[in-house]
Amino acid sequence: MNRGLKTVLFLLGAWILTRLIPFSFFFRNVDTLIHEFGHALMTLLLSGKVQFIYLFADHSGVTQSIAHYKWQFILISLAGYIISSAVAMLLFLLYSRILQKFGLILLTVVAIISLFFFIRNTYGVLWTLGFIAINICVYLLPWERVKEFYYLLLAFICLVDSFVSTIILVTLSIQQPSAAGDAANLAHVTGVPALIWSILFLLIAFGCATVSMDLFLRSKRRQPTVSGTSA
Repeated sequence: MNRGLKTVLFLLGAWILTRLIPFSFFFRNVDTLIHEFGHALMTLLLSGKVQFIYLFADHSGVTQSIAHYKWQFILISLAGYIISSAVAMLLFLLYSRILQKFGLILLTVVAIISLFFFIRNTYGVLWTLGFIAINICVYLLPWERVKEFYYLLLAFICLVDSFVSTIILVTLSIQQPSAAGDAANLAHVTGVPALIWSILFLLIAFGCATVSMDLFLRSKRRQPTVSGTSA
């Protein structure tokens, strides 16, 4: 089977499965958090100032940043979609190396940093607090299979949403370019049409999804884990 088609089918299957799990709706803001944190992180790396991050119940988000030069604004606008796709791929890389605990710690640290320094709206604060609490509880559970299921749920949601969001962006760039979020911002600064930027994001997300699929399918079969307690 063609590798590209295989990736499409893999993403489609992941999309269906993640939507069938009732409580997965809550966790779909994880990709939004990573996306907005990507903007914030790039802003700080470029010596800019992050004013706030807002997360919303419809899985959208906003990051307000201040930068002094156009080239800084371009990099900040690029960071959201690229970092969210890269983090999804990283989660599968960690899974393939049996480092799920590290991945869960990474997501929790991102949430904690965002909560303390960036997130300023009520829903965003409450959601992030809940996400952190769930992560800590799962991390402390003695059942490895539950931990693995939870980790894969987060990884697949991040993968699917990082890709689907770029498809939505391409659609917006065609139908209503001024409403195409980061692509519209980049078009305003560079003069390059929003559709070109959104296609770039789509290609990057698809490439990360292809690598993620390979990592997942090639992962070694897990050996049964024996848990015990000691005095």
